Amino acid sequence: MSHSEASCLCGAVKIMATEINPKFTVCHCQSCRTWGGAPFFAVQCGTKVEFKGEESIKIYQSSPWASRGFCCECGTHLFYKVKKTGEYNMPVGLFSALKGLKMEMQYFSDARPSYYCFTNETQQMTTAEIMAYFAKEM
Repeated sequence: MSHSEASCLCGAVKIMATEINPKFTVCHCQSCRTWGGAPFFAVQCGTKVEFKGEESIKIYQSSPWASRGFCCECGTHLFYKVKKTGEYNMPVGLFSALKGLKMEMQYFSDARPSYYCFTNETQQMTTAEIMAYFAKEM
């Protein structure tokens, strides 16, 4: 685990995450692909995340188990937050100084469209596996 500082594109929101796991995940679900136009590459940041400029953060309740946050000034995607645990998953690209990054898991692997494919060997979870996991979380 490492820590890092980041900000949105316009600088209105500053982030300090103190427990970043460099083993990042990729989510292929339709919601993530619609949100960002591509799969969501995310580092797990736990609950120890601080924000400055919170008045510029817009939160969208994207599912029964999670919300997504973005800067309402520039639109930068800031986080995917699990409601039950309060844990943040944040775009890996926000933290440009992170070392030791490695893709560890691909979520909704069965929902990945045929127009892209990663060659990284990772664990993968299908839609059914994800839904069963989050059914326990609600």
